[in-house]
Amino acid sequence: MTTTVYPLARETLAEEGNFAGPVAFSNGVKVSGGDLLFISGQLAFDANAQLVGKGDMGAQTRQVLKNIGAVLEQAGGSFADIVRVTVFTRDINRFREIHDARLEFFDPGHLPASTMVEISKFVHEDALIEIEAIAVIGG
Repeated sequence: MTTTVYPLARETLAEEGNFAGPVAFSNGVKVSGGDLLFISGQLAFDANAQLVGKGDMGAQTRQVLKNIGAVLEQAGGSFADIVRVTVFTRDINRFREIHDARLEFFDPGHLPASTMVEISKFVHEDALIEIEAIAVIGG
């Protein structure tokens, strides 16, 4: 697989406020070869189907990314193979918490394309975030 990342012109969206600080996405990712893996939206459920981190955006984001990591591992991939994520959140003003957690999982030199949207509710009333992903593995 050949991947070309088109990074942001700068490492932050804003100088201050909710959107200041480093981000965990690129403007675009171009891929040649490999198998596509579409990962369904993941909530912050643990192995016992219990929601992790009630009220804690960072904890929920980390659990969601752990769940994505488990799917990647089953498919023979890693976070470096993710080329696109879509993030659904109950509170977009918690952007910083979400991106701080994402930066723990994604290599700053290989960040996926990303969209984040705020929604009114999830299938679990205490869920704060859901992330779906597309990965290209092998090739």
